[in-house]
Amino acid sequence: MDDLKAKYLGQIADAADEAALEAIRLAAIGKKGEVALKMRELGKMTPEERKVAGPAMNAVKDEITSALAARKAALHDAALDERLRSEWLDVTLPARVRGQGTIHPVSQVTEEVTAIFAEMGFSVAQGPRIDTDWYNFDALNIPAHHPARAEMDTFYMHRDAKDDRPPNVLRTHTSPVQIRSMEKTGAPTRIICPGGVYRADYDQTHTPMFHQVEGLAIDRDISMANLKWVLEEFFAAFFEVDGIKIRFRASHFPFTEPSAEVDIQCSWVDGQLRIGEGDDWMEVLGSGMVHPSVLRAGGIDPDAWQGFAFGMGIDRIAMLKYGIPDLRAFFDSDLRWLRHYGFASLDVPTLRGGLSR
Repeated sequence: MDDLKAKYLGQIADAADEAALEAIRLAAIGKKGEVALKMRELGKMTPEERKVAGPAMNAVKDEITSALAARKAALHDAALDERLRSEWLDVTLPARVRGQGTIHPVSQVTEEVTAIFAEMGFSVAQGPRIDTDWYNFDALNIPAHHPARAEMDTFYMHRDAKDDRPPNVLRTHTSPVQIRSMEKTGAPTRIICPGGVYRADYDQTHTPMFHQVEGLAIDRDISMANLKWVLEEFFAAFFEVDGIKIRFRASHFPFTEPSAEVDIQCSWVDGQLRIGEGDDWMEVLGSGMVHPSVLRAGGIDPDAWQGFAFGMGIDRIAMLKYGIPDLRAFFDSDLRWLRHYGFASLDVPTLRGGLSR
């Protein structure tokens, strides 16, 4: 056994790679290896001979196994050292440039609008995008025959023919949030309601899903004069134009009385729109004093409280500010389009410190 051990320990020490080591293992301690064949001879020995030969054979097998493991580790270390000598990395080189994420214009403008109104004391209220027919229409003084309630304009949720409960709709405006907020907090209140809304329409200036922000302020003696000041302050901050002019045009909305559409001063120069200068006007939102019926629906006494409300499209004012010609581009364009209009991930407004521009 000593000669056998010396033979294989020498071969192991001279092995140049792991393939050679595996061949030695099979020849020595494999099922048909020399050590295994020697151990089979134990059955032919007397008990006294097995007591001497058995431990000696096991010791040789264990020693060969340990030598194989040690040589394998040594070969692995040698290969690693050689690789470290032949391969190198210059850690002083600058890192690879990684692409930056880009905030979507709708998200950016929503944050801008929220930050501006927050400085005027408005908090943000939110509500469900799927709402009842009552919150979306009835509570807002919209009569049953109004065109907005037709299925050609509004997305109604499917229901069983035998279901006699009031229907649910994809909200057509964020006005239901105003009702829910009045029910929850009462008066006085000052909120904006930004969010996604849905209407069955699709062209260059309309999409089936778009974004609105509506405002509501209720107090004892609030008036249209307060509404005009709030809107002037907002547009001056949003478009970054001091002294921007707006005008009210009489209109009709079921949920306000009196009602007014609001136009903003603008001009067209070489086919480009310029906000806050010139003699032209562009309609940007609807507004008015909250209808008494709407106040009652929200649980507020119209004899003691009054308020104003307004609503505008976030996507639309984003188009005006950043010169984006087609509303549909908000939903089917890639990052190259966003970068073309100057939306960078670092150009982000903050609710605490105003706009970081």
